[in-house]
Amino acid sequence: MRIMLVLASRSPRRQELLSRAGIPFVLRPADIPEEPYEGEAAVEHARRLAGQKAQAVPCSENEIVLGADTVVVVEGQILGKPRDPADAVRMLRALSGRTHEVVTGICLRTSCRLIVDSETTRVRFVPLTEEEIAAYVASGEPMDKAGAYAIQGLASKFIDRIEGCYFNVVGLPVALLWKRLKEMQPGGAAEAQAIMGPSV
Repeated sequence: MRIMLVLASRSPRRQELLSRAGIPFVLRPADIPEEPYEGEAAVEHARRLAGQKAQAVPCSENEIVLGADTVVVVEGQILGKPRDPADAVRMLRALSGRTHEVVTGICLRTSCRLIVDSETTRVRFVPLTEEEIAAYVASGEPMDKAGAYAIQGLASKFIDRIEGCYFNVVGLPVALLWKRLKEMQPGGAAEAQAIMGPSV
């Protein structure tokens, strides 16, 4: 029986990463509030939202639902998606010349099993001028991105170095996902290969 992965997200970045990795999926977006709880640490926040997204959509016997959530953390402050251009400016000023962390929580759910995990990557920004920040915000790219930037886009020129998984910063730690997919059933790698389809 072929197993299908269900992506409980509208993120075009996650869709692209799954496609590039050769992992077929169907889209079944979840709509849940993404505000952090008071005092909630970034890892717990990302894992909680990933779990809530995975639980928010139906799952049939031959499906594995994937929920994921990515947040940016600088000096203990969680930066989600900016509310407006002024908020994007605020976030970029906070990231300028500093190292921050990007945390992605993932949750895999079947009709009888649940796995929750997370990946953390450290990212360093070069110092940004006010003109650079204004021009980047005016491009519109920051507006639907955690931390108000896309490492794979126009903001690539602002990234001095990263420590950890690059794809995690884009929005999905693909290697961690594949590892956990192999653990979802007793068949291990065979179960994950079933997601790929018989031709792979």
